[in-house]
Amino acid sequence: MKKHTLFFIFFSIAIFINLSTKAQEKYKTFTADDSLQFYKNTQFHQAVKLKKTTFVYGAKPKNIILFIGDGMGTDHVFAAYTANKGVLNIMNMPFVGFSKTQAANNYITDSAAGGTAIACGQKTKNGAIGVDAKGNTIKNICEYAKEKQLSTGLISTSAITHATPASFIAHQLSRRMYEDIAADFLQINIDLFIGGGLKFFDKRTDKRVLTNELKEKGYQIAFSTADMMKITKTPMAVLLDSGHLDRVSEGIVFLSKAVKKSTQLLSKNKKGFFLMVEGSQIDWGAHQNNTSYIIEELLDMDKAVGGALKFAEKNKETLVVVTSDHETGGMAINDGNIQTGEVYGRYTSSRHTATMVPVFAYGPGAELFSGVYENTELFQKIILLLNLK
Repeated sequence: MKKHTLFFIFFSIAIFINLSTKAQEKYKTFTADDSLQFYKNTQFHQAVKLKKTTFVYGAKPKNIILFIGDGMGTDHVFAAYTANKGVLNIMNMPFVGFSKTQAANNYITDSAAGGTAIACGQKTKNGAIGVDAKGNTIKNICEYAKEKQLSTGLISTSAITHATPASFIAHQLSRRMYEDIAADFLQINIDLFIGGGLKFFDKRTDKRVLTNELKEKGYQIAFSTADMMKITKTPMAVLLDSGHLDRVSEGIVFLSKAVKKSTQLLSKNKKGFFLMVEGSQIDWGAHQNNTSYIIEELLDMDKAVGGALKFAEKNKETLVVVTSDHETGGMAINDGNIQTGEVYGRYTSSRHTATMVPVFAYGPGAELFSGVYENTELFQKIILLLNLK
């Protein structure tokens, strides 16, 4: 009787351990039906084949093209790399660093404070555009560049009055002051800008029609990519939508064309140029925890980066930098397949996070962007390299 009891106890324990072990192995299975997290690419692009150009350490560029993938973290980049079968222009850039993104009043920045830190070199409060933490106006890269007679340009896949591009031209206490931000475009003689946001220029509460005022200042205005491509000189203003542009999978695919057109026009200035290009909707896809949206927008920006790298390689006096204002979504790659272009993403948040973001650089001066530093140092490095102070 005693032996039977002991046998039953040991048998029960064995069954319990076996069941417990099996239960722990029942990990969640990801399927293609998990549509917001799973992505399989069907449209692959090749990376630009760069020659082994040796840039001299300590050399300074005449031109800088700065790409900001809004909300883009390292996992976003590697997800796009996986989806494009292990090919990405961004990841062919030889110098890599990390930027710390905290705002003046918050551990987690928003795009306004993040953009202002990069554009103006000072930490500010979330929501503020081109002003310091006390609300005082601070000069941005474009203003410094114009003082030195360099050409300047802004491109965005959102409204051009949105937080990130606004940080490079406007000075407002709130990122939501879109009409005031639009009016600021007439204060700086920026050579070109391309994006959405037409309603903030022409459908205003103060009844001003800013496109007419821009024409009076000599701007050529375009409302389509086709008309944009016909323009042969600056200043140029291209407003492609009343508000924000459609996502790549639903509407306008213009970023590569816009970068190519902008470099053609801005490079006519022998003194040099500064161009900021924002891939805005990487952030929006991350807010939605939508892996497809993130990757499609990032791959679209990567094609534009490829065009910029080709220009830089030929020009030999151009630095290309790719970074982000912050990470969004707390993205992680739970699985993937580089051979098939499949990615399984997961997220810790639908908001921004505090994690560092990558910085990639190619061209003269690229070595300065290695290391780990505050986002404000991006401004300092650009100012130093273009001799703007």
